[in-house]
Amino acid sequence: MKVLLINGSPHNNGCTFTALSEVEKELQAQGIETQIYHIGTQPVRGCTACGSCYKTGKCAFDDGVNEISELIKMADGVVIGTPVYYSSMNGALSATLDRVFYSAGSNFKNKPAAGVVSCRRGGASATFDQLNKYFTISNMPVVSSQYWNAVHGRTAQEVKRDLEGLQIMRTLGKNMTWLLQNIEQGKDNVTLPVLEDRIATNFIR
Repeated sequence: MKVLLINGSPHNNGCTFTALSEVEKELQAQGIETQIYHIGTQPVRGCTACGSCYKTGKCAFDDGVNEISELIKMADGVVIGTPVYYSSMNGALSATLDRVFYSAGSNFKNKPAAGVVSCRRGGASATFDQLNKYFTISNMPVVSSQYWNAVHGRTAQEVKRDLEGLQIMRTLGKNMTWLLQNIEQGKDNVTLPVLEDRIATNFIR
């Protein structure tokens, strides 16, 4: 079993990475294979609603979004981390996830997912809610912890002093492992839900 951890911060080894690393250590201790993917600092364009993904199954723009989509499809679970900018996620990550989930979200159903946020002081709950919306619109079980998945600190060293936050990350790793193990053991005994054809209701006639 493998979990993909996406670092949505422009800083490769900053606060968000520190939080994800704590989750990763717990996953690895439980025998789960992991990969941390850093979205980097290159520009990411927003979705242009061109509709190309309806025909090809992938985004028309090749700036890492399709690579991330494939990595999520190959993983058994995903954890997405972001810093808090004005009570919301990093803009590059927001643009990335909009396109990833719009073009390929139907391929992620039944994969456990979790969001992780890093903030200096406030805005964590709003950002955490923002991340979870991508999962809950895509039939992905959301993995919880003992508190909302956030760490606090302005630097990686300060995050390491947030003992409660780090414990939340470890608990998240344990709960992700537990759910993945149950899914794996139940594959031969439990049938996955058969979904109805999608109904779209528009309210302006």
